[in-house]
Amino acid sequence: MPDPVDLVVPVKELRRAKSRLAPAVAGLPGDDADREHAHRALALALARDTLRAARAAGLAGRLVVVTAEPAERLAGAGAPWETVRDPGGGLNAAIRAGAAHLRRAGARRAVAALQADLPALRPDELDDALSRAAAAFADGAPAAFVADHAGTGTTLLVTAPGRSPRPRFGPGSAGAHALAGAVALDGDWPGLRGDVDTVDDLARARALGVGPETDAWCGRVTAPAAVGAPCGPR
Repeated sequence: MPDPVDLVVPVKELRRAKSRLAPAVAGLPGDDADREHAHRALALALARDTLRAARAAGLAGRLVVVTAEPAERLAGAGAPWETVRDPGGGLNAAIRAGAAHLRRAGARRAVAALQADLPALRPDELDDALSRAAAAFADGAPAAFVADHAGTGTTLLVTAPGRSPRPRFGPGSAGAHALAGAVALDGDWPGLRGDVDTVDDLARARALGVGPETDAWCGRVTAPAAVGAPCGPR
């Protein structure tokens, strides 16, 4: 069995997170403050479900959450984990901060950066991907990644033991990680590939089966006909 892999999960400040999901709450009743609260609650639900699944993976070692949010806000998602203050500077800087925290504590294992918007993630998917990454490292690969459902983004970047992560998250990150020498991992992992950036993504994830936090959020939302059903069918 492969060695455990330490995980770094960056969780963006909720008030700035998931701007492309604004249509999911645009037609909800109430005022702008109510809709802003619903938007933040959705971003929080996505993160909590991701963390819960990651913590349950058999190959998950230490779990480091990099965020500007109060740690207690993420409670109830399979804690304990370690929290590092987001230094600012974007997603890649947050991942590097998490990896640096692990190094300062003497960690020498592989480090995986996992996106925090994977509400349909299954622990066995993550375990399988981490196992395949270990096999790639045995063949000399410095890093490995999982592309998102569109094939252009990245949901998981795993860096081999003894190496510093070189994250290139952002538009076209799958191609950027490949150009940097990371090996693309291939597997049937719809939940692991199912990052949620848009209303369509949310509906796709719900069809796969989301975690309890996202499912509860969807259960509370009744969208007007003009907006449609942001969560899609169960």
